[in-house]
Amino acid sequence: MNLKTLVSGVVSILWCLFSVACGGPDTPSTVADKTLSAASPTGSLSRIETLLVTASPATPSLTLSARVTFAENWFAKISSPLQGRVLDVRVKLGQPVKAGDVLLVVDTPDIATAYSDYVKEISELSLAKRNYELALDLYRDKAVPLKELKQAENDFNREKAEFRQAKERLLTLRVSAAELEKPLEQQIISSRFELKSPLTGTVVERSVTPGQLVGGDTTQVLFTVADLDKLQVVADVYERDIDVITIGQESTATVEAWPGERFSAVIAAIGDVVDPVTRTIKVRAWISNAERKLKPEMFARLTIPMGDQRSVILIPQQAVVVTGGASLVYVEVTPGRFEPREIKVEKVSTDRVRVLEGLTAGEHIVARGAVLQRTGELPS
Repeated sequence: MNLKTLVSGVVSILWCLFSVACGGPDTPSTVADKTLSAASPTGSLSRIETLLVTASPATPSLTLSARVTFAENWFAKISSPLQGRVLDVRVKLGQPVKAGDVLLVVDTPDIATAYSDYVKEISELSLAKRNYELALDLYRDKAVPLKELKQAENDFNREKAEFRQAKERLLTLRVSAAELEKPLEQQIISSRFELKSPLTGTVVERSVTPGQLVGGDTTQVLFTVADLDKLQVVADVYERDIDVITIGQESTATVEAWPGERFSAVIAAIGDVVDPVTRTIKVRAWISNAERKLKPEMFARLTIPMGDQRSVILIPQQAVVVTGGASLVYVEVTPGRFEPREIKVEKVSTDRVRVLEGLTAGEHIVARGAVLQRTGELPS
């Protein structure tokens, strides 16, 4: 080999090395923009941890975002059915009350007016009854025609209807039925109306003071009484999970105010309507609150056992990269090569998510995708 041939060979080798380093047309085929090779000369992928995606035959529970509210069967917003001026407020905010306790006293002209009509109808009914009985006797003696008897009978029936209407009006105004059964001269009807609590509980809201005009507005809530020993947790469940929830099913609730503590709950109702926006259904669970640790409107998590009714895929939260509103994981497509894939997930605990779409059992994914995303070692 002469010197010219040797120099030509060296130049060719150097040109090839330069072409490879610069990514020229002669460079061997490279991985796509969003695929990373474990053979990277930097060695950065040597720290990548992968995990095998598996489908468990069952997940121990379904955890739902929820909030604590008053239990519907032990909760009442109370308004005055009558118009009038408040004479006396008998309870304070936070005071326990029993069913039937007087909350306030209202002086209302409605009762006086209704009772006056009632007394008037008693008199007119008595007169109509006597006229009918007289017409009946005269008709039997053939002293009056049938037409007059029918007229007296119609008047009597009309007065009976008006009397019933006047009595019902008083009962609507909360006048005692026992008082109306007494002889008229013994009846004591007062214009003072006592608003009473319909249930046993605690006064959790009060928006009325003595001297205030109340009534006439059905939206005017004067008191809210609730049994704080019994509350409910309201959660939103996706329609795909509704088949694993049944009424009477035992569950547990947790709140941030009492970390590590679980409160027993029982599924009480499952909604019949799907929210068209969130595609969720309301689920309500009764919860005991004898120690008064829970407060209405607290944020909570409702955990419902799912048994072994389905297979699910659970992966660590740290394997998921959230970017641009999408959840991604890096899937090993061939040994040492990874590519991002969008998936749909649902959080089931503080460190695990349930995969709803995008992964199948048997695939390998990067276990620490979020860390690699922040360091720039995996493409976004």
